[in-house]
Amino acid sequence: MAVVVTGASGYIGSHIVANLLARGEAVRATVRDVTDPERVAHLEALPIADGGSLDIVEMDLFDAASVDAAIAGASDLIHTAASVIVRSKDPQRKIVDPSVIGTENVVAAVEKAGTVERFVHTSSTAAIRPMNYRDGMTLTTDTWADDATLEDNPYGLAKVSSERIVRGWHAAQPAESRPRLVTIHPCMVFGPPMSPRHLRGSLALLMAMVRRETPLNLPMQVSIVDVRDVAEAHVRALTGGEEEGRYLVVAGDMMMGDMAKALKKAHPKRRWATWVAPYWFALFVALFHPKISVSWARNHLRKKLYWDASPAERDLEMIWKDPIESLLDTTPAIFENGWD
Repeated sequence: MAVVVTGASGYIGSHIVANLLARGEAVRATVRDVTDPERVAHLEALPIADGGSLDIVEMDLFDAASVDAAIAGASDLIHTAASVIVRSKDPQRKIVDPSVIGTENVVAAVEKAGTVERFVHTSSTAAIRPMNYRDGMTLTTDTWADDATLEDNPYGLAKVSSERIVRGWHAAQPAESRPRLVTIHPCMVFGPPMSPRHLRGSLALLMAMVRRETPLNLPMQVSIVDVRDVAEAHVRALTGGEEEGRYLVVAGDMMMGDMAKALKKAHPKRRWATWVAPYWFALFVALFHPKISVSWARNHLRKKLYWDASPAERDLEMIWKDPIESLLDTTPAIFENGWD
């Protein structure tokens, strides 16, 4: 019986597959297109420990039959597949639907299979963080981002909706037959990318800095966790942690300007924008920026927000890599492969 990892070609999914294969597990990795080298080549190149195996299968979240086939007979499921787009001209179709419809198809497939004993669902801090929060506050998993809207926070809406679907489905199953359930909530994820596909999502911010797409940095705090730690937390959650637990995986934070200084020190021959825009100027830029709204800027810039990841440290025995280590470990693959 295999561990199914949905969204295996993604940034987090790929590292979960690598982690499982290093442990000698049988992995069934789902990807949207098995003929796309950017989705499968890096998975096929992963080392496999004794006893392990890798089966890459095609699955489309919108195609219930392909989801059923991918999950059939599995004993363990780690569901990471979702849209990593934060903003879109069509947020319902591009951001929310892949998470909501996809998750509905996944839980229906688990119910049909009847073999899944452990179910780990990738959520996000976006499912926890409200749109308006007090400067300096610390959030725990007692909070839900139920104020997320399609217009102002479609990614948060997608994440909170998909997690509600999983938990609602799970609660409705007979106690004696439902699988063990844990949800994992990463923040901004850094660490070694394996494919150019991984440069989207969390790494879009870093890539904008690498490519000097803007001549300045925002006065913005960035919560960081290493992708290898995120993968480890998922794998440990298959057997560890509380039943129905929600676990924040956050190592720490850096200001965007400090990230730029660290990158410049590590790569002094490259050009880096290290100037931090004053708050008033950042608000002015937001008026014309295609990806940043003034309301977002007012809610996020200059403000500090912290996360209580101590339950993951206690229950999953997680020890986090330092955020600056994760940041600097991200760039070698980018430069060596010419992805910049």
